[in-house]
Amino acid sequence: MGNRRAHGHPSGGRWRQFYCRACQGYVLETLGTLCHGQRPSVELIVRVLACLAEGLGIRGTARVFEVDPHTVLQWLVEAAEQLRAFSQYFRHDVWVRQVHLDERFALRSAVKEGEGSEAEAIERLERSPQWVWVAMDPERKRLLAIDVGSRTLAMAQRVVHHGAQVLAPDCAPLLLTDGFRAYMTAWLTH
Repeated sequence: MGNRRAHGHPSGGRWRQFYCRACQGYVLETLGTLCHGQRPSVELIVRVLACLAEGLGIRGTARVFEVDPHTVLQWLVEAAEQLRAFSQYFRHDVWVRQVHLDERFALRSAVKEGEGSEAEAIERLERSPQWVWVAMDPERKRLLAIDVGSRTLAMAQRVVHHGAQVLAPDCAPLLLTDGFRAYMTAWLTH
């Protein structure tokens, strides 16, 4: 809108400061980003997050970069919040022909790799509260919603709600499921 102008680097820092003519205030160019108010270098934060993305745990990453594990966790949470906001901003009014709704438990991979029998897996599945829920467009492999929680009607309704929020108002896709009855109830009540 043309109401900001650069106003130098405060205290000789690396980030520019802007003056806003509308509110007559000053803001750093990092306002609203993961880097706002952080003392460590951007490169360190990016490397720590890349290490986490590659599968190294929080404590292992903290040891590698000689950073407190609580700091690594804080950066991870802040990055997740930024990504959620980015995703919500850009993912809307999506038009798809199909939506695949599914929930998976991590134990399935252990059964496939021969680490346990299917009967053991089913027994453990009944006791375990953590499932990964996904609503996706199978044609473009685009995630519409993802969540983690127990295998309940409430979670099915939550995933359907999040997925429906992304869809265009005139979109009425074909729904594909694994047969879990809660999906039909969730979709019809939504």
